[in-house]
Amino acid sequence: MGAVYAQLSVKERVQIERWKLAKVPVREMARVLQRSKATIYREIKRNWFSDECLPGYDGYYGAAAHRQATDRRAR
Repeated sequence: MGAVYAQLSVKERVQIERWKLAKVPVREMARVLQRSKATIYREIKRNWFSDECLPGYDGYYGAAAHRQATDRRAR
């Protein structure tokens, strides 16, 4: 059988959002969540919000990231 992977939970994504705002290093986020650094970097990159009309709102939002990930998984 292959490896078993667990998706990030909404709780983990919201925690990443808080840490990102507090400028916590990705290495520390990964250590506390017991995830790979690559997982955290990939999560932030895939679910980064950016809008040309609202540049002041660019960033990572945990709840929105979870919704995007769930939508991608449903396809």
